[in-house]
Amino acid sequence: MTKLKQILAEGSIGKITSVDFHWYLNTYHGASYFRRWHGLKECSGSLWIHKATHHFDLLNWWLDSDPVEVFAMGDLEHYGSNGKLRGENCRKCLHQKECKFYMDITKDEHLMNLYVKNEQYDGYFRDNCLFRHSINIYDKMSAQIKYANNAVVNYSLTTYSPFEGWRIAFNGLNGRIEAWLDIPYNSIEHLSQEDLHKLEMSQEDAKHLAVEPMIIHKLWDKHQVVNVSYDKRGHGGGDSRLHDKIFRNPEDADPYKHSAGSRDGALSCLIGVAARKSIEENKLIKISELTDIKLKPNRET
Repeated sequence: MTKLKQILAEGSIGKITSVDFHWYLNTYHGASYFRRWHGLKECSGSLWIHKATHHFDLLNWWLDSDPVEVFAMGDLEHYGSNGKLRGENCRKCLHQKECKFYMDITKDEHLMNLYVKNEQYDGYFRDNCLFRHSINIYDKMSAQIKYANNAVVNYSLTTYSPFEGWRIAFNGLNGRIEAWLDIPYNSIEHLSQEDLHKLEMSQEDAKHLAVEPMIIHKLWDKHQVVNVSYDKRGHGGGDSRLHDKIFRNPEDADPYKHSAGSRDGALSCLIGVAARKSIEENKLIKISELTDIKLKPNRET
């Protein structure tokens, strides 16, 4: 993520005109949202808010501009009432042998202690049925986002992909940058989808370094492959950097402006709010209709 920011900030491909950003959640991680309270729009605001906000935060940071308009589409076609098998929860389900999504929470002592032992107090069922009728969030989502600097983003989120990962492409007046992460066909490392998620959540000290290529292709020139190393552990190494910035070296220089403020958080959330509102009202939503924050073409000014 930082390497992309660096290359964009250097103006390597000129003014950014459009972005294609596609995020894929697998049937382990993606499904987990629909098991829990996230599956209810009135609790989570939908995955436009709870998940995609992280992606919008990246886009705002990469483009160094504020979003101004959003038009979105979405639907619930895989989880919820679409399933043919249904039960109270996985522990009590009559379809344990048939359902490919069956989760045996009793085999995980940590989850049993954290969730099951407290269900009587909070009503939180960690192994809830993915196909309960009450689920009302979207499981496929697509949005077009226009920025104050006139860049346009095509974004999508799929919650039932065979693999977990993402692809992005930046189109500029002088070229194009392509990058991806954890696309199994492009990687020499083959961890299971469950292990990939555990590694991302891990806070262990030992690093798990990997390398992925980034393609920089300038107009009238041959493309360049840049191999970028990164840490798979703790949200791509971001957790340790965040901890260091807050607790160890708060005064350290921040040349790429990793540190985010409340304004940054608000504008990333507002893209999600606008996207959900766009689907519900079937119209383009202006960010200025949702906030009195003054929107800027360049966030540096």
